[in-house]
Amino acid sequence: MIATTHGEGGDPGTHRVAVLGSLNADLFARVERHPLPGETVLGDGGQARAGGKGANQAVAAALSGARVRMIGAVGSDGHAEVAVAGLRRSGCDLTGIRQVEGPTGLALITVDAAGENSIIVVPGANFLVGDPELAQLADLHAGDFLITQGELPVPVAAAAVRRAVDVGARPVINLAPVVDYPAEALLAANPLIVNEHEGLGAAKILGVDVSPDCPPADVICRLVDAGVASVVMTLGSHGALLLTAAAREAGPVNVPAESVTVVDTTGAGDAFVGALVASLAAGGDLVEAARRATRFAALSVTREGAQDSYPTDNSSEDVTSS
Repeated sequence: MIATTHGEGGDPGTHRVAVLGSLNADLFARVERHPLPGETVLGDGGQARAGGKGANQAVAAALSGARVRMIGAVGSDGHAEVAVAGLRRSGCDLTGIRQVEGPTGLALITVDAAGENSIIVVPGANFLVGDPELAQLADLHAGDFLITQGELPVPVAAAAVRRAVDVGARPVINLAPVVDYPAEALLAANPLIVNEHEGLGAAKILGVDVSPDCPPADVICRLVDAGVASVVMTLGSHGALLLTAAAREAGPVNVPAESVTVVDTTGAGDAFVGALVASLAAGGDLVEAARRATRFAALSVTREGAQDSYPTDNSSEDVTSS
């Protein structure tokens, strides 16, 4: 059985953050270059580490000062303890994690010499998330935050967003990977967090006509015009763009990336999401939250792994805006 704990981290003055999402065991291998089709290459590593987009984002939010409750499922195998280890260390509340029969979610990750990764995800227990997890949202209150992503059954994630809206909580959707969320769920996101590819996917779901070469600033403008209250688009080394409906006339704001030496980009997007929501939950505005999140994510790519790379004190590191 997974021993559950009640998290005590975070400023009592902040709103709570519930994360409904995936928990994985990440199996890592480092290679000089990614193999071509049909090719075998030798690598180093083989470690199993805590991962999953939901768990990554929960850990990042907790390490950034939020009071976080993780809601999801793990399997009955040995990977279950691996999947919850980072959550436990960071002080997250684990009482919303259910153990089910079968395998825990698994991610097979290879990282090349440039720090770029290739990932295969086997959902396992994550695709058994359902009504028991939705019931865990009963104590979600007005002003709280709900984060969800694309690694769970879509009907469950969409139902969670509706429940958040019904009680006045603030749903945050990270459309990663791109899955067929109902349009009304995406329209409820505040913010909707995407990268460039995911932004195009969101536009398609919302019936927004954009071409594959549409500039990122135009994409987020059109998403806001379609009815999304706020959109944040991560651009890797180019930082992030953000736009709110209230500031539509002023146009998107660019938050520059931080200048760091890249070791491993695994989990950097999740680091951004968790840190951003933690800042919002503490009362920060979206621009300031994006600045803090960009810094947190930049620090994460200077170390190997996902949760293992997240800084526990991001004020002490030396990074500069590029």
